[in-house]
Amino acid sequence: MRGSGFLLKVLGLVLCQAAARYECYFPTSLSSASSRAQANITSMLAPQSNRVMVLGEWEERWQENRIGFHQPVVHKMLESNIDKVLAGRTGVRFFFPLCGKAVDMKWLADQGHSVVGVEISEMAIKQFFEENNMTYSEEPVPAIPGAKVYKSSEKNISLYQCDLYNFSNSTDGQFGAIWDRGSLVAINPQDREKYAALIISLMAKDCRYLLDTLLYNPELYPGPPFFVPDEQVQSLFGKSCDIELLQSVDALTDRHRGWGLDYLTENVHLITPKSV
Repeated sequence: MRGSGFLLKVLGLVLCQAAARYECYFPTSLSSASSRAQANITSMLAPQSNRVMVLGEWEERWQENRIGFHQPVVHKMLESNIDKVLAGRTGVRFFFPLCGKAVDMKWLADQGHSVVGVEISEMAIKQFFEENNMTYSEEPVPAIPGAKVYKSSEKNISLYQCDLYNFSNSTDGQFGAIWDRGSLVAINPQDREKYAALIISLMAKDCRYLLDTLLYNPELYPGPPFFVPDEQVQSLFGKSCDIELLQSVDALTDRHRGWGLDYLTENVHLITPKSV
């Protein structure tokens, strides 16, 4: 059964949101309603709030082939929503945060789009090119000490091997699309504000950001992947972006049951900069 304590927190958040809508008619009360809603989000996130993984742990997972998060086929959520991401555009620049060796990158490049990814594991990047039979060049990134960029010789794909937070729009510009599957849900929960600020800075005015998140009871599993409620997506991006929930599907498998979960919902959001 789902933890009763967690469900009470969810109910409390719903009540706070309802109160906020009611109190919008009373400006002096709005800030207090918003504060209560934020406090409830914090309470929901509490079971995982102090969970920290250092970069070396992710590199170890690749070296030990503990990469259950990697999918050998194009992600179905990307396939089913690609038209909404492209919105009639061709030759779109895609950004892949924490890209791993996602086959989605080649799938998009084969359609004429360009891809820029960031990944800490050199092994993951090299495996991407080798497993897709692509030759590549390797060169240093002067603006980021110790970083390298691997560029495909055949496709417009550039993968930066560095700490994501050392990457910026001065490194390789802004992007017309972002596919975030396994990135926001993988970073340390305490870093989400910093992460959202980076993503927003990388969004061009016409950017369409496809974000994949997971809902489950965080009292049952420490993560990663981490629990990211819709309310926090709104809190992170809602001030500067419009957010549309495109899909919500039951994603529970035997693997997830092995983690101790009794439900797992996968949500996909389309996030776009608000018109000025």
